[in-house]
Amino acid sequence: MQLDSSKRGFQPHRFRYWLTEEEDPQREEKIVEGCQVYAQAAERAKRGERTISMDELTGVQALERKHPDLPMQPGHVLRREFEYIRHGTLSWFIKFDVVRGQVIEPSWGPRRTEEDALAHLQRLIASDPTATKWHIVLDNLNIHQSESLVRWIADLEGIEQDMLGVKDKRGIHHSMASRAAFLHDPTHRVVFYYTPKHASWMNQVEIWLSILVRKLLKRGHFISLDDLRDQMLAFMAYYNRTMAKPIKWTYTAY
Repeated sequence: MQLDSSKRGFQPHRFRYWLTEEEDPQREEKIVEGCQVYAQAAERAKRGERTISMDELTGVQALERKHPDLPMQPGHVLRREFEYIRHGTLSWFIKFDVVRGQVIEPSWGPRRTEEDALAHLQRLIASDPTATKWHIVLDNLNIHQSESLVRWIADLEGIEQDMLGVKDKRGIHHSMASRAAFLHDPTHRVVFYYTPKHASWMNQVEIWLSILVRKLLKRGHFISLDDLRDQMLAFMAYYNRTMAKPIKWTYTAY
């Protein structure tokens, strides 16, 4: 008697994603430091310091369902039309205030470039001239360790541009690692903390983004890019008004 292939453990119609871990020699150090950033945020806020968790949400689609949903009924879940009309995408820069538990100063547009990231961060710092220091948690995306970002921070710190070296050749601009080290300097007014590779769960804004996806985007119906923008901004305002609270970060890395 022959057994069905699925009963022998072969299921060629199925597959599972796999992520090959990239070595990060500073992984434990970064996790410990990230936990300390969150743990000390409230105390630092008393001295006028801000702690921000930042990430991007790219390619958010404005999808309009071709026909209305069929509402839930006893014994039947909500049924959604399979066909849709695509109205384009928006890329978002989202910032989460760790102490206040609120989403602040979002930016959106058709792209997510080095120039966009720099402008987004510049608007953040300009939004609160009274802040004595900024602590910003973000991932290792190359636009978070860019030449233009280094030049901006150097200007803020009064560092001469010719002291920065040449991109991909020497000095602070030599590599992404050297630029990240400069941007992480704790003596700066704006300090960047980078999560370890493949550890985006260390970034608190990821928790908020999952709320956004579950409560709005997953079941969203958007008739245009403007409608998508307006609904997302309305959700952020609603969240800040009725749901916002600091995330209770219990992970200690030990």
